[in-house]
Amino acid sequence: MKDASRPSAIRSTKRAAARRGADSAAPGLSHVDARGRVRMVDVSGKPDTLREAVARGFVHLAPSTIRLIRSGRIAKGDPLQAARLAGIMAAKKTAEIIPLCHPLALSHCDVTLMPRRQGYEIEARARTTGPTGVEMEALTAVAAAGLTVYDMVKAIDRAVVIGDIRLIEKRGGRSGTWRRGR
Repeated sequence: MKDASRPSAIRSTKRAAARRGADSAAPGLSHVDARGRVRMVDVSGKPDTLREAVARGFVHLAPSTIRLIRSGRIAKGDPLQAARLAGIMAAKKTAEIIPLCHPLALSHCDVTLMPRRQGYEIEARARTTGPTGVEMEALTAVAAAGLTVYDMVKAIDRAVVIGDIRLIEKRGGRSGTWRRGR
């Protein structure tokens, strides 16, 4: 099997795509045209359906930082409320951050931060009715919420780790429901 990262494999894929037609996408890569250029996918022919996505991540904090947050003694204010708001705002602006995302009118977005022993689990849920999914909006909300927690506590804890950002579930559209396996 050829390694697709090798130049000869890429040229072969581009040639095959060119034979299919200059405007058709490479197989399995809807954001790449036949010449290997990135493009925004045309969703104008897709029906509007209810779509929802859930993403999660984790922000690891020092025990002393967790105590300060839970006792309401962070000098900048409540990092959890700031993070919730930042996540919602980021979800609404995802198309401005991720180059090939379609701008979506979100009908709902919610971000929750759940206390855990080593920090906070962040969950974002995004919903829309439209021709394309909201996975990127949910993932962006989680990332922005984690970054906001970092910003709020960086004066006392520069060792914060934001990670494990992943899609948990998506519903709607042609592919239906997908859930991450346990």
